[in-house]
Amino acid sequence: TGFLKTTITLDVEMNAETMYLEDPTDPDAVRMADFVEPLIQSLSEILPEATEEDRGKLRGLINPYASSQLRDELVANPDWMGTTQTITFLAHSNVDVYNKHKGNEAYSIKLSEEQQQYVDKLRDKGVIETSFNDVFFTSGDSRDPARAGVLGAIVGSLLVMFVTLVLSFPIGVAAAIYLEEFAPRNRITDFIEVNINNLAAVPSIIFGLLGLAVFINLFGMPRSVPFVGGLVLTLMTLPTIIISSRAAIKSVPPSIREAAEGVGASKMQVVLHHVLPLAMPGMLTGSIIGMAQALGETAPLLLIGMVAFIVEIPEGFFDAATVLPVQVFLWAGSPELAFIERASAAIMVLLAFLLSMNALAIWLRKRLERRW
Repeated sequence: TGFLKTTITLDVEMNAETMYLEDPTDPDAVRMADFVEPLIQSLSEILPEATEEDRGKLRGLINPYASSQLRDELVANPDWMGTTQTITFLAHSNVDVYNKHKGNEAYSIKLSEEQQQYVDKLRDKGVIETSFNDVFFTSGDSRDPARAGVLGAIVGSLLVMFVTLVLSFPIGVAAAIYLEEFAPRNRITDFIEVNINNLAAVPSIIFGLLGLAVFINLFGMPRSVPFVGGLVLTLMTLPTIIISSRAAIKSVPPSIREAAEGVGASKMQVVLHHVLPLAMPGMLTGSIIGMAQALGETAPLLLIGMVAFIVEIPEGFFDAATVLPVQVFLWAGSPELAFIERASAAIMVLLAFLLSMNALAIWLRKRLERRW
């Protein structure tokens, strides 16, 4: 039901006397105008049994931002003044929940009995309808559940993943090649290998503490930005990429190296022209799995401030942002049932991303691997 929205379609009369507005092109006049009264009058015409005392209950059926939507529509179309226009508004989040779970008393506790009767009548008349929730995918977070969306979290996740990929993949592959092909076998190398294996098992929240101490406190980087989030997830993902890349390099048969050296290739040529191309499918698979793990992480990002309430869609790596797992965390902690629905829908979106990344890793392994 998080992927559905409830709308109310009203015939709104743009009456100058009702709205206390003569000139919709005058910003000061628009600021002082009343855009709530036309909505209540439109509902009163559809529900003639509603008394003057029920005006507050009627107002509770429409989204709190409906008046702002009406204002923006009138400012964009000043010729509407003096006419009646059919406009579709989002319903109040309590109406949305009640309408989608009709018959379940747990979802109707926020509405009075009169409001429930009004919603039933409006639905029977076709004024209230349920449709696909495009707002969920085209807007950022909001205090109002009906207007809350995951676009900001999706963009933030993509920016964080881009930083993580750009940093972790080349560094991880280079480290794996050095340790496997060029590093001398001594105590220092053994110490590095043991620590890499240990880092792969360290809880992710430790990397968050490290990022908080180094990137934010020591270097003074801003909180809640994708760049810092990408740096923290890079630290967490590097051990996984190094280990998987070393395993891919080990899987290349020794005969490939011996054949290349037999025709006069240098050590660097053997690695770059023969070993690396053959090990690349395994490296890509391990990297995608590591990225998928990083995409689902919440704890390290909470510690660097990416738990902030972000309404705007981030446009760059240093804009305030959040990510999908953190968005789920925020919505799941809200007491409102409508936010619980949004959290469930966001979980399904996150799972779709994770399944897609794992499917891509499997496809690459099947498509590019060679059997010896």
